[in-house]
Amino acid sequence: MPEKILIFGKDTWPYTTAAREDYAKKGYQVQYVNIKQDTAGMEQMLKYSKGRKDVPVIVDGPNITIGFGGSWGV
Repeated sequence: MPEKILIFGKDTWPYTTAAREDYAKKGYQVQYVNIKQDTAGMEQMLKYSKGRKDVPVIVDGPNITIGFGGSWGV
């Protein structure tokens, strides 16, 4: 069974799109939360990121990564 990944981001941010595509291509089950359309999702993301509004925020079990490909966005 593929691992599940949770990605918080914005549809218009290219690094969010790149993260989603990369994890899907690697066989992960990606659950995506668009923080621009989901205020509860934004609050959840802020808990994972300790208040940082940079995207994407990638949650892989206990591992939390802010940014993708060496880039961070607001």
